[in-house]
Amino acid sequence: MELSIDTASELASVALSREEIVIEDIAWRCQRNHTVELMPAIDRLLTASGFDKSGLTAVFVCLGPGMYTGLRVGVSTAQGLARGLEIPALGVGRLELDAYPHADFEGDIVAVHRAGRGELAWASYRGDPWREVSAPRLSRPDELVAAIGGRTLVVGEVDEQTAGLFAGHDLTVREAAVGGRARCLAELGFARLRAGETAEAALLRPVYLRPPAIGGRK
Repeated sequence: MELSIDTASELASVALSREEIVIEDIAWRCQRNHTVELMPAIDRLLTASGFDKSGLTAVFVCLGPGMYTGLRVGVSTAQGLARGLEIPALGVGRLELDAYPHADFEGDIVAVHRAGRGELAWASYRGDPWREVSAPRLSRPDELVAAIGGRTLVVGEVDEQTAGLFAGHDLTVREAAVGGRARCLAELGFARLRAGETAEAALLRPVYLRPPAIGGRK
């Protein structure tokens, strides 16, 4: 049994799977309350499926990029469960999880989301076989539009304003699945676990594309 945790954005999700096949999952709008809502959601997930934490054999977590606090909560929870239960832990990036449901697209798949300061976080992927074409990075909208072309699918938590950036270009834009990323995390996480890509839980680190803006206000 594997537990998948995604807290990279306000659309949080958790899933319980058996060898990548999802048994139960929960997705909800977290409104930046990951600290108080994640563990109750995991407890509800386990109760609904008739299992408890002792039955877990691996934990997968979304590493970001995304919300600073949300990522820290998700990663630290995964670390605690992995170390406490002595089970493997494995992380997968948010942009890859947004792109993966579209792996059958014949062309580049660009996953994107707003990253604040007028910038977009993005990365590109291709299927058959599944692979990363360009690593996650930050760009201004005009830089991103200039960097992509040809037969390209743009996906992710794409709001109306972000979708408008690609208007007039020969690109297909799709929003991320409403069920959250935990289902894809269960599949990708298990594939990498089976391939031997486990890591010591303490080595899991959130992915931030810029230093978090913390500290006292001036």
